[in-house]
Amino acid sequence: MKILHVLASVDPRAGGPVEGVRRSGVAMQDAGHEIEVATCDAPDDPYLAALPFPVHAFGPTSNRYSYSAYLAPWLANHARRFDAVVVHGLWQYHGFATWKALHDSGVPYYVYTHGMLDPWFKEAYPLKHLKKWLYWPWAEYRVLRDACAVIFTTEEERTRARQSFWLYRARERIVPFGTTVPTVDVASVREAFLQAVPSARGKRVVLFLGRVHAKKGCDLLIDAFARVARRDEALHLVIAGPDETGWAASLRAQAQAAGIAHRMTLPGMLQGDLKWGAFHASDVFALPSHQENFGVAVAEALGCGLPALISDKVNVWREIEEDGAGLVGSDTVESTEKSLVRWLELDDATREAMRLQAARTFNARFRIETMVSALTTLLETRAGHHGQAEKNTLPAFRKATEQAR
Repeated sequence: MKILHVLASVDPRAGGPVEGVRRSGVAMQDAGHEIEVATCDAPDDPYLAALPFPVHAFGPTSNRYSYSAYLAPWLANHARRFDAVVVHGLWQYHGFATWKALHDSGVPYYVYTHGMLDPWFKEAYPLKHLKKWLYWPWAEYRVLRDACAVIFTTEEERTRARQSFWLYRARERIVPFGTTVPTVDVASVREAFLQAVPSARGKRVVLFLGRVHAKKGCDLLIDAFARVARRDEALHLVIAGPDETGWAASLRAQAQAAGIAHRMTLPGMLQGDLKWGAFHASDVFALPSHQENFGVAVAEALGCGLPALISDKVNVWREIEEDGAGLVGSDTVESTEKSLVRWLELDDATREAMRLQAARTFNARFRIETMVSALTTLLETRAGHHGQAEKNTLPAFRKATEQAR
């Protein structure tokens, strides 16, 4: 198959969706499929070269909506080269451009919401939610309504997505997410990380790795860590990731006020050997997020044999809890503290058993091959029947949804 992925940006600072496209794209290439990407980035953005397949860039844009006048016309002219078009994410122009170009074209398109319909955003940012309502009926609602499938990575994500907007119609499908963990020289990458973050050498590192954003619960983790730090002088907190909102300064001030500034490091975004070294140099991974569609870093941590302490707002919490690959609590300081205490009170044998289980959970549930197999099956089935079956079903479906409006 020829598959086109459409994203607002492939900047790696955007987190999981970009990494997911890169890794699944490589795996699907290895399986014989042809992959291309369309994005609203500027053609000279340096990170475009990191993707190992053709990238069509239609920026630059100077607005948060990532509007590009060139994307929709290009899609209309070129989409028939592809068997399927996959849109990643909502609330930016690339999805609406895809709908404009393809909803009556006969070319099947699919949408990964990547957790962007979670009702947490409605509760946390009510004014932003009101703004979204202004263009939901004429934009995102139509994008979802007319997609061949709206793809969720967990049942938890699908169920929660239905709670954000009452005007909601979608052909829902679940495709489990997956990622890869490279084979590395563990001693070498660990040393690379420790040289880059010398404050972690000889310490029991509690690692957060992801975007430094309010929804991730970094502030909860700092307060919880401050409460347990006296239990072991070797404990050290590392909060690693890009800071797009300028929150890091506030977090440093918070740590200073809590008396643990000397026991916390914010090294910024870690990539390549430094990232894998962070996983292999740490004692435990922590993500007390308020909302997390999947948590690619959670899967990567497990793949490195690193147990995860997560909140029940991370949508893979049921799998982690069921397997015993980590500890689960709520997204509060008290619950995060409790998870840290539980981890610290485990004996060495139990901690080692949990590390082994973490790797088993990754191999059983979160490998990229699982995702690629499920996604390929969906795309092949829908694309193969789209010419006839979709022609028969779409008009009736649209009529029914228009009546519902």
